[in-house]
Amino acid sequence: MPGKHLYEYAVIRLVPRVEREEFLNVGIILFSKGAKYLNCKYHINTEKLSHFSSELEAEEIEKNLKAFTKICTGSKNGGPVSEWEIPDRFRWLTAQRSSSIQTSRPHNGFSDDLDATLNRLFEELVL
Repeated sequence: MPGKHLYEYAVIRLVPRVEREEFLNVGIILFSKGAKYLNCKYHINTEKLSHFSSELEAEEIEKNLKAFTKICTGSKNGGPVSEWEIPDRFRWLTAQRSSSIQTSRPHNGFSDDLDATLNRLFEELVL
């Protein structure tokens, strides 16, 4: 029997050189409309990053990824998007972009424990 919460998730990807279409998975965004849940988790593996590009700085990337957290949590200093309804925030975060931080297309599943699912997906797809 599936879990009680339908969820969607997307992988946050760092694309150091967009024209090459190579990427490094750096995080997960998990959303459940029914549970009113939106959260993300990220980690920058600087060793892997150095193999992709010597031009990118982990501190600058970290600053951009913190914006994902602020939007997910609805932080007051997360800009106007963080004030939107949860489903709209998820859709905005996962919209297709041609920037150096992108997301995969959303995937779905069922879960009884959304925090545990976020952690499991993070360990499987990012670490």
